[in-house]
Amino acid sequence: MNTAPLEVRRMRPGCDETNPLEGEVVWSPVKSLWFTTHLIIAVIGGWLTSSTGGVLVSCVFTVLTLCLGHTVGLHRLIIHRSFSCPRWLEHGLVHLGTVVGMGGPFSMLYLHDIRDWAQRHPACHPFYIDQRPIWRDALWQLHCKLRLKHPPQFEIEREVSEDRFYQMLERTWMLQQVPYAVLFYLIGGIGWVVWGISVRIVVSLIGHWLIGYFAHNTGQRDWHLQGHAVQGYNLPHLGLLTMGECWHNNHHAFPDSARLGLTEGQHDPGWWALRALNFLGLITQVKLPADMPARPELIPLNPNTNHTPI
Repeated sequence: MNTAPLEVRRMRPGCDETNPLEGEVVWSPVKSLWFTTHLIIAVIGGWLTSSTGGVLVSCVFTVLTLCLGHTVGLHRLIIHRSFSCPRWLEHGLVHLGTVVGMGGPFSMLYLHDIRDWAQRHPACHPFYIDQRPIWRDALWQLHCKLRLKHPPQFEIEREVSEDRFYQMLERTWMLQQVPYAVLFYLIGGIGWVVWGISVRIVVSLIGHWLIGYFAHNTGQRDWHLQGHAVQGYNLPHLGLLTMGECWHNNHHAFPDSARLGLTEGQHDPGWWALRALNFLGLITQVKLPADMPARPELIPLNPNTNHTPI
């Protein structure tokens, strides 16, 4: 295990005053109107068009986009580069992650990295801590953004920033719903569109926020990161529901690990998907905790924890 310092690779100080503490929470029109529009359609349209087929297609498509798209394609692949795969597969996985409805690939890289960068400081703005009253945190995370007074410089690696497919996804991330909406309409009518698109997006966005809120407030910890403003927590029994993203204390400790559920009983569907892809010979260079650089600030709270792959 090497001892290179761990950094947020795409964030660089913009000036001597760069910090994650000074900033103003402002309304984000695009984020807010996107979420509110789908929420209205989901609540009203979902009630009026409820059917077994619609609910089923919503559930299946939610699992597909969150597992293969969000946690595998966006989070573990282009954000953390915890494994390698052919470009065509990478594009397909990231496309599915974009269809979740949170934003394009460049936006998701920024939203993830700015939060990680802020949380690794001794103090950061409450927007990145998730410890406000739950109603306020929902308002902030689903409808607002933080405008830092002295933000870092965000630099995406050229292999991503100059990729024309990713540039297209970033420009048209909202429109990526259209082909699926048309397919659902042709198969199941307007009800399938409401449930397969709007209900799914609302469930995914609210679920993503809720897991982030609780995973920074309560749960179990095997690791403490000294000097970090925010600690991650593992949320037992939510592994299947969250595709493995609930093992957040593990992720804070080993951010570039392809595996999030590290011990027996920590169910991690994202890892299961990666094992299947590895069995098919489609991915290589899979990173695990043993491959991570040593971190002086990482303190084990449970020395008996086993991080050997099961």
